[in-house]
Amino acid sequence: MSTIVFLHAHPDDEASQTSATMRLAADAGHRVVCVYATNGDHGTTPEDLAEGESVVDRRRTEALASAVALGTARVAWLGYADSGMTGWEQNSHEQSFHAASTDEAGGRLAQILDEEDADVLVGYDWHGGYGHPDHVKVHHVAHRAAELAARRPRVLEATMNRDHMRRMFEAAKEAGMAEEDADWDPDAPADDGNPFGTPEGEIHWHVDARPVLAAKRAALSAHGSQEDVGWMLGMPEEQFAAAFGDEWFIEPGRVPGMTDAHPLG
Repeated sequence: MSTIVFLHAHPDDEASQTSATMRLAADAGHRVVCVYATNGDHGTTPEDLAEGESVVDRRRTEALASAVALGTARVAWLGYADSGMTGWEQNSHEQSFHAASTDEAGGRLAQILDEEDADVLVGYDWHGGYGHPDHVKVHHVAHRAAELAARRPRVLEATMNRDHMRRMFEAAKEAGMAEEDADWDPDAPADDGNPFGTPEGEIHWHVDARPVLAAKRAALSAHGSQEDVGWMLGMPEEQFAAAFGDEWFIEPGRVPGMTDAHPLG
């Protein structure tokens, strides 16, 4: 069995992006570790915070609940503050992940890789899927950590399949389900000026999330303090399966061609 470490930018990113791959790996007997780069301190402040409870406290509690839903063996934190979207003032704050030295952050992650003797490390594609500075930073930090680790792990990059998104959106429009978002275009510039995700021809692994969609919903539900989770969970079951029923990964250095299987077999 293998140990697979997932690096995510914020608590809740694992739920929407790689939770099915994590649950399937855990079910197959692999050790799954989830590392969060930031503390989620700039996320939505829940109205029901208890006296003395901070946003960071709540988001760490939620992350642990998500871990239970996904069979995650360990949750770890690099300890940085959230950055904002491209150009936001908080990106330059001293403790922000975006402003951190790649070597320093990579060293923190490499220490965890060494503690776990990790076989696989999962980060994000080169522009973090849609250009969020923290997500872009995950890409660079993951690759640097792999270089610094005592035993270099196999590296995968979570991404979105741009061609699949286009097909799904066109199907939704034809079915009359996308009237409010009729002008949305996956090929249009996202936060950093680049289109969403990755062309299908550059993706190596497709994971069918449908067998464990209940676990994916449970992981999302665990992060109930965050506004984005509400609209995801509010989708009808069929629509949720269409939107979140697939997970995609690039494996740098692998020959072109996509395999419909879990990257750990």
